[in-house]
Amino acid sequence: MNTPPRVLFLCTGNSCRSQMAEGWARQLLTGVIEPSSAGIVAHGLNKHAVRAMHERGVDISMHTSKTLSELSTQAFDLVVTVCGHAHESCPVFPGNARVIHHGFDDPPKLAEGIEDHELAMEPYRRVRDEIEAFVRTIPEMIG
Repeated sequence: MNTPPRVLFLCTGNSCRSQMAEGWARQLLTGVIEPSSAGIVAHGLNKHAVRAMHERGVDISMHTSKTLSELSTQAFDLVVTVCGHAHESCPVFPGNARVIHHGFDDPPKLAEGIEDHELAMEPYRRVRDEIEAFVRTIPEMIG
C-alpha cells in the first residue's frame, strides 16, 4: 500500500495560516496527503483562527503550535511556505522535498487595532477561504 505524500505547511509562528492549511488538508484531502504544520518559532494557536475554521466545520482546537525543529526527524515530499518570512527563512530539507511558496495575508496583523470583534474576524474568514481554495489544488501539484 502506498503511503500518501507528506506535506508540510510552514509559517512564521504556526499559529494561524499554517494551522488553517493543515486543518483544511485533514478535512479535504484525507488519504490523499499526510499534512503537518510548523513554524520558524511557536507562537501558540490563534483563537480567532480556531473560530474561523469552526465556522466552516473544521476543528483545529486540538492542534498545537510547533517549531520545525520538532519535526526534524520527518521527511516531507512537499513543503509549502504560506508567509514571506517562512519562505525567506526556509531551511534546506533532507531528501527530495519540493518547496513551493504560496503566501497569504497575515490575519492578526490585518485585524490589529480593530475594536469591533466581528470586523476583526473578517480578515481571518477571508484568508481561511483563500487557504481552502489553495489546499484544494494540492492534488494537482503532487499528481
